Amino acid sequence: MEGIPPSHPRKKSLEIRERLVDGFRNGLACEPGLIAQGRGEAFDYLIGERTEWFAEDAVRAAAACLLLAKWPVISVNGNLAALCPKEIAALAKATNAKVEVNLFYRTEKRAQAIAKALRKAGCVGVLGTEKRLAAIPELFSERRKVSPEGMFKADAVLLAMEDGDRTRALMRMGKKAIAIDLNPLSVTAREADITIVDNVVRAMPALVEAAKRLAKESDAKLLAILLEYDNGKVLDGALLHIGRRLQWLARDGHD
Repeated sequence: MEGIPPSHPRKKSLEIRERLVDGFRNGLACEPGLIAQGRGEAFDYLIGERTEWFAEDAVRAAAACLLLAKWPVISVNGNLAALCPKEIAALAKATNAKVEVNLFYRTEKRAQAIAKALRKAGCVGVLGTEKRLAAIPELFSERRKVSPEGMFKADAVLLAMEDGDRTRALMRMGKKAIAIDLNPLSVTAREADITIVDNVVRAMPALVEAAKRLAKESDAKLLAILLEYDNGKVLDGALLHIGRRLQWLARDGHD
């Protein structure tokens, strides 16, 4: 955005908003997605708009999980495509993951627009726009429609800005669920195997770097990282951090 001084306390948030608005204008994001962004901003403010230890621990475990998976898939909605297209491509390359478009407010025009944007960013073989799609059992929204060669077949799925019912449905199918969710109290955050409580614009680059770094490690080392990971501890840490920050803000009156 032009006209925002570098010292503006909301500069980064305003820049993210503008990227999402551009995504909306280009047919990637939808109106409810803009509302969801506002909710995310509120939690990001409570966290402090920076990556904390609980997110770092989850990123490390998530990278290990994707690297160990035989068929990892990155699920992409409009907001993620608008904010992190290059990072999606880089993470897919680093983990040998499939990239699949999956939308709650799905139209074929929008799905095709997102797939096109992902291919432009460097993603290869984008899934989710095939004529014949499979269906996630016991799920009734448009998100039930998945690629037979993507999420339906996956053993690990990265879910960003997710709705809880699909997280549960995928886990009932025996898949590992990795969530990026700024709200540590959401159904997705509480149900997922690994929850990265952070903004996707920070979490995705961190995941790429962690995957590149851990790709050099043995499967035994990656498995040890997963076995040591405690998602309950991570979520408790996020909530404790938010509570302490609220007390600090209440005492000082400003950030």
